[in-house]
Amino acid sequence: MKKEAIVLLNMGGPNNLDEVEVFLKNMFNDKNILTFKSDFLRSILANLITFSRAEKSQGIYREIGGSSPIVSHTRNLVERLQSRVGNGVVVDFAMRYTPPYAEEAIERLNREEIDRIYLIPLYPQYSTTTTKSSLEDFEEVYLEFGGDAILSEIKHFFQNQTFNRAIIERIKEAVGDDPCSEFDIIFLAHGLPQKIIDNGDVYEQHINRHVEILSNLLKDEGMDFHEIHLAYQSKVGPMKWLKPSLEEKLEYIRNRGVIIYPISFTIDNSETDYELDIEYRELAHEFGFKHYRVCRCLNDSDIFVDALAEIYHKMQ
Repeated sequence: MKKEAIVLLNMGGPNNLDEVEVFLKNMFNDKNILTFKSDFLRSILANLITFSRAEKSQGIYREIGGSSPIVSHTRNLVERLQSRVGNGVVVDFAMRYTPPYAEEAIERLNREEIDRIYLIPLYPQYSTTTTKSSLEDFEEVYLEFGGDAILSEIKHFFQNQTFNRAIIERIKEAVGDDPCSEFDIIFLAHGLPQKIIDNGDVYEQHINRHVEILSNLLKDEGMDFHEIHLAYQSKVGPMKWLKPSLEEKLEYIRNRGVIIYPISFTIDNSETDYELDIEYRELAHEFGFKHYRVCRCLNDSDIFVDALAEIYHKMQ
């Protein structure tokens, strides 16, 4: 009988403060992040960025408990998905920039003599900086380890109805018993340098389409927010990035209640737990917002597990 596996892929995050430099160095040595043709130049710049950002980044992780929550949430998700699909399918995961790396998952899979591996990057929208990077990393390492299973991959899933239903449920949790009309909602995406989009990355197109899908679903649910917005977070450096920024949107909205949904993340991480829930909460307080609410990511929620199981079955 043929054996199958599902491998969930994500960017990872520091498991402790000592891994902060590892995370930064690996991320900025990624040819899909810093797109220099020269590996030597990329390595030099990666070291400089790591040196300049490590101390501040460690401070951020101290604020949220000394590590990123992304690995523990993903482990829980793997366990729940394993229960859902049954023992006939092996479910595992690999992180791009911090342990557990692809090598660890591949060693386990090779011992299981898997015939087919379904790779599901946990990025709803496709980008060269996330989806492509994670898929390339796993596939390259798999070949290095002499694996011979058939690899099947999905590159985006933002159109999956069950997945989007899970998002609507998270938004409902944040609204609670209050009228939606008292809030604006901001679908917040991780930013990218404009030059990456100009070079053909479809991420912005996917984000725009996803916001349109979710806006229609909110309307179907009778959730009539005062206004629906899209904004981007996490700009670094002097280059032009996708706009508008979250700060610009908050300044524009001013003094109304606001719901933030992190549309490009499925698992909570430092950018949701610190940047959104601490940094921007302080800014919203300064701007005089009556309510500032950040939706939790899907993490290991029942409906997200349903969505991943559905995605796997459709890939077969």
